[in-house]
Amino acid sequence: MTGAGWWRRRRLWALGWWQLRGQWLGTRVRGRCIGDSAASRLIEAGLQPRLDKFGGLSLQLAQLRSPDTLDCATFRDWLQDSVKQWKAEGHKAVWLHVPILQSKFIAVAAEQGFTFHHAESDSATLTLWLGEGLSKLPHYATHQLGVAGAVLDVNTGKVLVVQDRNKTTNVWKFPGGLSEPGEDIGNTAIREVFEETGIKSEFKSLISIRQQHRHPGAFGKSDMYIICRLEPCSFNISFCQQEFLRCEWIDLAELAKTKDTTPITTNVARLLLYGYKEGFDKIDLTMKEFPAVYTGLFYKLYHRELPEDYRNITNLQ
Repeated sequence: MTGAGWWRRRRLWALGWWQLRGQWLGTRVRGRCIGDSAASRLIEAGLQPRLDKFGGLSLQLAQLRSPDTLDCATFRDWLQDSVKQWKAEGHKAVWLHVPILQSKFIAVAAEQGFTFHHAESDSATLTLWLGEGLSKLPHYATHQLGVAGAVLDVNTGKVLVVQDRNKTTNVWKFPGGLSEPGEDIGNTAIREVFEETGIKSEFKSLISIRQQHRHPGAFGKSDMYIICRLEPCSFNISFCQQEFLRCEWIDLAELAKTKDTTPITTNVARLLLYGYKEGFDKIDLTMKEFPAVYTGLFYKLYHRELPEDYRNITNLQ
């Protein structure tokens, strides 16, 4: 074995396969040849495609050290050559992340077949499917999540409801709103109830889910609307008068039969009344937290409460 070959083999073991593979990709995926002027300028600018575990590549234009010095013509030459190379190497897809201040490169990417996948407040993500047939890339989120809180005082049998100020017909409904990114369902209900009515509350359970497609209030996308059962921790109402006309504690039995409600309010009020009289265990979906398969992450599971005998299945005959 030559001296050069020995050092190359030793370097392979020292770096490890994945690190060496990353270095190999660093030279191969940047363009047809490391000596090409377009590829060289992009390398110098700091753009380094990264391989993902699904065989795709991810490009972060935010990596560019001096994006203002990169012109569209150079980026076009590099991207055109790179796409050909990536296809030849068998990569499945390319994810291109473009900061809003570098939007001039979006049109260049579109010329090569890239399409929008999604956008955030400060960036857009484009994709290019390189595999055979139709794209198998996952779609971006297509639903919005709304959460309402049915705050029921079990001591009086009264429930908290509001009437919107800017509606043609004023009907009773439960306070609620859209969930924030990363916010738990129960926390959304608690927050929205407090912001809209001034009532502090505690999450008890999830009791209903509404699904509606092509929702006008969700930009034509699908809407999930979840209603939670909450227990009040305070009782003095201080509601948002810019948003609501009225806010009151109403007898649950009266709410279940009045016509001055929305259909979902009527149905949930009757469900609450059933739980109030027969036991909430008949309607509640309670929450338990479990560790996710992803290290350091957890998820919350909502389900009917299991009988004691079924919680430890090893003891079940």
